[in-house]
Amino acid sequence: MPAWLRLLRPHQWIKNSFVFVGLLFGHAWNDPQLLQSALLAFAAFCLTSSTVYALNDIADRVEDRAHPKKSRRPVASGAISPQAGYAIASACFLGGMLLASLCGKHLVMLLVGYLLLQVAYSHGLKHVVILDVFLIASGFMLRILAGTLGIGIPPSQWLLLCGLLLTLFLGFAKRRAELMLLEDAGGNHRRVLEHYSEGLLDQMIAVTAAGVLVAYCLYTVSPDTVALHGTDKLVYTIPFVLYGMFRYLYLLHQRGGGGDPAQEVVGDWHIIASGAAWLATTLLLLRA
Repeated sequence: MPAWLRLLRPHQWIKNSFVFVGLLFGHAWNDPQLLQSALLAFAAFCLTSSTVYALNDIADRVEDRAHPKKSRRPVASGAISPQAGYAIASACFLGGMLLASLCGKHLVMLLVGYLLLQVAYSHGLKHVVILDVFLIASGFMLRILAGTLGIGIPPSQWLLLCGLLLTLFLGFAKRRAELMLLEDAGGNHRRVLEHYSEGLLDQMIAVTAAGVLVAYCLYTVSPDTVALHGTDKLVYTIPFVLYGMFRYLYLLHQRGGGGDPAQEVVGDWHIIASGAAWLATTLLLLRA
């Protein structure tokens, strides 16, 4: 893959699929206008998130050189100069804003908020223990809002709750994976790791994982959900969610995974299969 494309981290664009959740649970997939808006929002978020990745690679190039995997990133390895990285980031940002403007001011504001949040994270807030993970989760929540509020679909409280708990789970799992990978040298790469411990992160992971499962289970049997979707059968999608969560925990604890959630999702066929089965079953039930 060319260095400039690796700088954009296209494999991370799977995170932006959170934009489509509003279409699924808002019964809007049959509306051509909303579908087009969601696709534009997805593309805009891909370009804007790539802007953030490029800026982060430039800002973190010194720390990344101390990391066994991140040292191969384009800027850290010297494949792309910081000046070229800034040019690529600027082009992505302008492209993302242009696409967002086609959907309206709400999406533009959400993307600008996402960018400012990520800049604040990269320039100091990532060193604040626990808050750093909440800021990572906030980025995902803005993706959900982009696919709901940003394109004219009222966001569901259940959707926001499940999304928050899931992204906190992934964030704490990411920190644990980094802590285990870097061991005693973790602070040299990411200062906030000095304030985490394996035991503390395991407790936070357990709490958020349980929260995800309980919230999703309650969502499927909620009277409001049954009334909205016209079915009480969403409860049958719970086994796929359970399997996917347990598989992720297995990869984290037994395979040294979890450091890159996007890579885990696209790289493990068990998670791919459970996700595909969940999506297919959900679509079948909602269309029934």
